[in-house]
Amino acid sequence: MQTVKQLLEGKSHAVFTVDAEDPVRTAIQLMAQHYVGALPVMRGPELTGIISERDYARKVVLMGRNSTETLVWQIMSAPVMTVGLEDTVQHCMEVMTRHRIRHLPVVADDVLIGMVSIGDCVRTVIEAQQQEIDELKRYIST
Repeated sequence: MQTVKQLLEGKSHAVFTVDAEDPVRTAIQLMAQHYVGALPVMRGPELTGIISERDYARKVVLMGRNSTETLVWQIMSAPVMTVGLEDTVQHCMEVMTRHRIRHLPVVADDVLIGMVSIGDCVRTVIEAQQQEIDELKRYIST
């Protein structure tokens, strides 16, 4: 099974983050601008949480809060679940399923180095299955 390190090698190296003290509107604008569904929340160099579109919908929109007055730290999900470079895609999928989340920050030596989404994991599994199918077809036809 492919590792998180291998999965990240096929992705952009950009990691978009938001500061815990930023207004929620800033986070939503960043998500829209970069076509992502969640952002790691930072306090200086420290990863303190994660904010997702789901957090926004449930903790701002449904509660009638104002996205320019509400700060990210007030609605972020914390503590944040993380994975390391040597974790497998299978492990990531298990964590996401168990905790009902769709995004996992990747941390190495206490430094945020990437993000893995459920879409990344599903794509990786599909590619591995297709490769196995192709190999079995070649084996059968020889």
